[in-house]
Amino acid sequence: MKKILFALITTATALTGVSAHAADVGAYAGVGLVGTHDKFDVAGAVGGDDSTTKGTGKLFAGYNLDKTWAIEGGYTDFGSASRDMSIGGTAGHIESDAHSFYLAGKGSFPVNEQFSVFGKLGAARNHNSVEATGSAAGLGGSGNKTALYASVGAEYAINKQVSASLEYEHYGKNDNDFGRKQGAITAAVAYHF
Repeated sequence: MKKILFALITTATALTGVSAHAADVGAYAGVGLVGTHDKFDVAGAVGGDDSTTKGTGKLFAGYNLDKTWAIEGGYTDFGSASRDMSIGGTAGHIESDAHSFYLAGKGSFPVNEQFSVFGKLGAARNHNSVEATGSAAGLGGSGNKTALYASVGAEYAINKQVSASLEYEHYGKNDNDFGRKQGAITAAVAYHF
């Protein structure tokens, strides 16, 4: 058992010396395409599409403290989604618009010279505004809430300045989560200064 543990520690130590990031230390900034899913599950509602999947955007920036650790912040626009419906024979409409700011620590584990896996943990400030009319009027409102932000993903260093990543992000709950899901899949490109 001690030999296996020693081998694992030696391997992990050797791998942390490999540069999987486009840059070991320094600032970076990027943009991302965010895939989200909205679902308007209204009891007794008839008509309209109750769920949508769409692509929205994200801007982020960070600073690599070393090969393993970074600090990152960003803004994600979840966009808007809407549904026309009828409840009890009366027409109604509902629309949701959401965005989030986040700040997180990022830990990366290099697999080889160009590829690494990472995780992020921090806080998100979520906002969701829901406008509802007609028979759905009671579902409206807006809310802001600070929640736990977490992410897992993989990053590929195209060269010393440019990297591409794919990750699953969880932004946590909001005061009014109607129509909004807390998770998103993000494909991003970053430039390392």
